[in-house]
Amino acid sequence: MRRTRATTRTSKTFRSRANLLSGPAAATVLLTIGATITATAAPAPAAPAPAAASAAHDDFNGDGYPDAVISAPGGTVSAQKGAGYIAVLYGSANGLSTSRRATFSLSTPGIPGLAQTGDGFGRTTTSGDLDGDGYADLVVDMPGKDIGTTVDAGAAVVLWGSASGLQATGALLLQDSAPTTRGHFGLGLAAGRFHGSRTELALLTGKALQTYDFEAGAGGTRTFQATPMDWKWAEDFTPTGLTSGDYDNSGSDDVVLLGTFTDYETVNPVATFGAASYLRGGPDGLTYGRGLRGGPVGATGDINNDGYPDVVFGSPTDSDDQNEVLVDGGTVDVFLGGPGGLSGPDADQHFDQTTIGASGDDKIGDRFGGAITVADVNGDGYADAAIGAPGNDINNLTDPGTAWVVRGTANGLTPRGLVSYSQSTPSVPGDNENGDWFGGALRFIDANKDGKAELIASAPGEDTDDGAAWVFPGTSNGPVGSGSWSFNGGSLSAPVPDARFGDTLTP
Repeated sequence: MRRTRATTRTSKTFRSRANLLSGPAAATVLLTIGATITATAAPAPAAPAPAAASAAHDDFNGDGYPDAVISAPGGTVSAQKGAGYIAVLYGSANGLSTSRRATFSLSTPGIPGLAQTGDGFGRTTTSGDLDGDGYADLVVDMPGKDIGTTVDAGAAVVLWGSASGLQATGALLLQDSAPTTRGHFGLGLAAGRFHGSRTELALLTGKALQTYDFEAGAGGTRTFQATPMDWKWAEDFTPTGLTSGDYDNSGSDDVVLLGTFTDYETVNPVATFGAASYLRGGPDGLTYGRGLRGGPVGATGDINNDGYPDVVFGSPTDSDDQNEVLVDGGTVDVFLGGPGGLSGPDADQHFDQTTIGASGDDKIGDRFGGAITVADVNGDGYADAAIGAPGNDINNLTDPGTAWVVRGTANGLTPRGLVSYSQSTPSVPGDNENGDWFGGALRFIDANKDGKAELIASAPGEDTDDGAAWVFPGTSNGPVGSGSWSFNGGSLSAPVPDARFGDTLTP
């Protein structure tokens, strides 16, 4: 449970890279998130990408550099509290910079719909080249969107990539054909080649999973076909999100449903713990494989460098429902991929904050495993994992939060060489405060393509839920505090109060 915190706002200086890039901007775009956002510099157009090229899943302008997406689902847009917005920072040879950015919301011209209180635009996001034009596209969820009189039915919007980056023009609205109250359409999103050919979108609602196949048409139009899955999960399973990868190297991507399982005695809940469902891709699309002892948080990467992607799960809030308490400070499980797909039903590796060697005690409420990102940070061929514990206490402070980077090896993740990151890390701007929730979202990104991934870590609770994010430069030994910098909504001329900036970082 989140502890009550003071509502007095403090002003904090953010070290930004707004002036990192030299030379005039080639273009400007008008952003319309309420009255607080004016013109801002857009990246110079990249060379056109060939239509048949296979775009990186996060390169929206086709210039060869990954781009970063930061969500602020609590942001006030057009005077609507919690309508939300997302910000895109474009990668380059100089890395990320707040001067190479774009910002989108339901008040941006071209995006269908109107901003409403509690939409939560950006609560969940995913990216991939959905229309096959050589530019990655972005899918943005708004689980609190009301459809007519149906409350919290949810919806999603697709922003298309181009040589100039993401475009609002032609944005495509997705919603349930039969919206339901609190259906939370799009609460989980993942992109992949589930049939082994074109990139598709897997979209999760509170009670169903469906895939979307998109096709580019004449005049820049796009059409789609939605295919629901016949399989439905047990009532005791609560889905929370998706991750995807070709875990058996079959040529078709698979999907893992992240979530929790509640154990009952008669009608009374006894315990809730991490769980997952593994769905296999193939010529006929996704089909149910088996259940896993997974978790509500998960990320994919090849930890042991055997050519098969693996999944690292986080279970930050396993609980004893009978006594209404959390049972531990959170756990992390590793399931390895192989010729038969993901291992299971039990994990190949199981860690908590103590057994992985993390600083501090494994205390109830730490939420270890509350955020996970997986990628090779130093180019040795083994994917590494960053693990967040946003509820971790530091000294006498409550929930300032911490993240750790754990190295991959031929035997999986190793506690050796563990490195921690927080606002008390030397050279890192800012100070630990109660309820910051640093490590609430994490992402590895090699934005300058030098083979050394940077770490983006957010603290969505920073300054009483305004939120902020930090960029830790990549080195041959992994991300470091030296040269790190921070930014928030104000750095982007975007709404700040209660925005929960950094609530989500697109994988």
